[in-house]
Amino acid sequence: MPQRPSTRRLAVLALIAVLVTGCSQLKGSTAAGAVEKPSIRVAILTTVDLATLWLAQEGGYFKAEGLEVQTDVGASGQETLTRMVNGQDDLALSTYPLFFLAKNSGTADIKLVADGTSASPRSNEVVTVPNSPVKTVNDLTGKRIAISSKNAASDVLTRSVMHDHGIDASKVQWVPMPLPEMGAALAQGRVDAAYQPEPFLTQAAKTAGAYPVVDAASGSTQAFPLTGYGATAKWVQDHPKTVAAFQRAMVNATRAAVDRSRIEPLVVRNAKVDQDIASLMVMPAFGSTLDARRIQRVPDLLQQLGVVQTKIDASSMIAPQAGTG
Repeated sequence: MPQRPSTRRLAVLALIAVLVTGCSQLKGSTAAGAVEKPSIRVAILTTVDLATLWLAQEGGYFKAEGLEVQTDVGASGQETLTRMVNGQDDLALSTYPLFFLAKNSGTADIKLVADGTSASPRSNEVVTVPNSPVKTVNDLTGKRIAISSKNAASDVLTRSVMHDHGIDASKVQWVPMPLPEMGAALAQGRVDAAYQPEPFLTQAAKTAGAYPVVDAASGSTQAFPLTGYGATAKWVQDHPKTVAAFQRAMVNATRAAVDRSRIEPLVVRNAKVDQDIASLMVMPAFGSTLDARRIQRVPDLLQQLGVVQTKIDASSMIAPQAGTG
């Protein structure tokens, strides 16, 4: 008579079958979840707003999602947006007003992919220097104010805070220039005041003796949404798994960014600032998942300032948001 398999042998065979099946299912789910484009390019600015992206790169959060992210540095939010719209880069970090204006003007069909930062107190200020004719916020009328680009956050927030103080922004001479050049422009008297985010804010204080005239994120713009990541609607539609992977990585990096000791070394290496600047600077509020009600503040302010004439629905521009899984 043939011998019946022992209970122990049956258990071993059953375990092997489970492991083989599990490995097969895991392999299948990995293949099914593979991103459409494992290597992507993101147009960026060298501001503190990039801290979570740098952390996602160096902390392995992108790698864990099957992504390799290369960065392409631009001089302004308008430049990063243009590179993305032209197809040079896949995504762009820019200021929110520029995304809405591109959509509103028909320049590009934009989808907002992930949040970047909101303004925290004293993280974005209009500054002056001792030899400038600007001493207080009331002195800004008719003066030369440096901004990164027209209708960017630097422009919109400065105009908003001037409006809150009853100052006519239409009489100001706006001087667009790259953020890193503003400190020298102030010191040399080429501009009378400048909008400065971190780390340029603290850097200008050290190198040019710059000091704040007014907090650009105060009054109507307190805790205002500043920067985010966007892509064209077509790119988002064609790469849903890539978008979701990017979003999950940014969510995890944002959670890790609460540890300032992880952020400062990234700013020193990537923004090319001294350690003492990194230790003194005021951090913005980092975010990742987009909330339509919060982001709606941006197009509403644009309409209030007369930059756009009709109401823009922020929710229609927000790409589906992925969880951490």
